[in-house]
Amino acid sequence: MIALGSTLALTHVRSYVPKRGSTPSGVQDSGFATEWHLEATGRPRLTIHDTQWDNGERDVVLQQLPVLPEMPVNLANLHGRHRAGIVELAPGRRRITAFLSLPQPGGRPTQKRSLTTAQLAQGCGAARMCALLARPGVSLTPPFDVSAPQDAERFQHAVVFAEDDRETPVMAYVLTRLMPTLRHTAWLPDH
Repeated sequence: MIALGSTLALTHVRSYVPKRGSTPSGVQDSGFATEWHLEATGRPRLTIHDTQWDNGERDVVLQQLPVLPEMPVNLANLHGRHRAGIVELAPGRRRITAFLSLPQPGGRPTQKRSLTTAQLAQGCGAARMCALLARPGVSLTPPFDVSAPQDAERFQHAVVFAEDDRETPVMAYVLTRLMPTLRHTAWLPDH
């Protein structure tokens, strides 16, 4: 179990979930997912899949289940959307984009790709983002300090991690794609 604050936990459930569907590039393919559960105190758990497709592509997404528990529409609308691709940066190093999925009045989230480091830290929760980047072998590109973030220039940030690190991409996905909505909808009592 990985604690993401005092009331949010990420738990690895199983490693070999067969999948068939569309890859990040839009190709129909098969693959296998590692399944994670995200649990907040007093809330239904959310299921996240980190999928390795047979064609070599990889992504992380909030898994669309046949029946969703009751939840705010902004959160329900993230299921199956705004997945994050994982790509090779260099031998043994991978990256996942740090785009923010931001809740909107109409319920469908929008994705903000170009951010100042301060906007990224605010959207994810600065303390949670600092904890993610303090993990061994994990860094942010461009390499700004999230504990003292710049608020002048916008960049497309990414979280870089070791190829064999299975936790960091799921944690980065939760912080960038889910956290703004979890905080906006008061899904987290400690936000």
